[in-house]
Amino acid sequence: MHAQSHRSDGRTLGRRTLEQDHRHLVGLLRPGLSVLDVGCAGGAITVGIAKAVGPDGLVVGVDRDPSQLETARAHGMEHANLRFELGDAGSLPYRSQFDIVTAARTLPWIPDPEQAVSAMARAAKPGGSVVILDYNHEDNGWAPAPPVEFQRFYQAFLDWRTAHSWDNRMAAHLPALMEAAGLVEVQSHIQDEVVERGDPGFPARTSLWIEVIDSVGAQVVQGGYCPDADLQTVRRLYEEWVLTELTRQTLAMRTVTGRVP
Repeated sequence: MHAQSHRSDGRTLGRRTLEQDHRHLVGLLRPGLSVLDVGCAGGAITVGIAKAVGPDGLVVGVDRDPSQLETARAHGMEHANLRFELGDAGSLPYRSQFDIVTAARTLPWIPDPEQAVSAMARAAKPGGSVVILDYNHEDNGWAPAPPVEFQRFYQAFLDWRTAHSWDNRMAAHLPALMEAAGLVEVQSHIQDEVVERGDPGFPARTSLWIEVIDSVGAQVVQGGYCPDADLQTVRRLYEEWVLTELTRQTLAMRTVTGRVP
């Protein structure tokens, strides 16, 4: 099992918002709640949570990356109900402290998600909720099909993730992990992120894979999962295809919720 060493691209993280990128959670928030955001990165979504729970609420963002926390603290400095702490999802120190414990797109980068889900469950108060949004990477899709070079890279990306014990079907496995952690009333909600040509978010959403190539492509190639790949060519062909042919991108996602008895 590999250590958790991945660092996400700041371009991807910085453009996210609570309303667009953690939609199910929006409907659960109300003034006065206490919320723990696990894997908060640069705090883009966490700041939105702090606004939603208001000055009588409390929000704590936790991330393992000190540089991301610097960005988060700069973003959140105007919110007295918000603080950010260095920590790991698998060893959270909190016990029965929060009304809602949440994570978005975090567990697919953790080799032991069972440990992380259990830690999140322990951090929630009795009667509190755990709310996790994640991918089923193997079910992502594009119409029409991407260039063959990008398809090969994407499969290599999945293989690289598997070799690091990172789950490519995290969302599908979350209900069982939550039940094993003692949570009840576990429910899975479809949260696919679909963008079509002509939508305002089309350029930004489809640029995700450019950012993946830039941030982890070299690791994928050097690890031997796609040894003959020319990353610049893959990047160029993908970018040209997005500009001229891609009509629809679907990222397969689920929000899974559970309650502490």
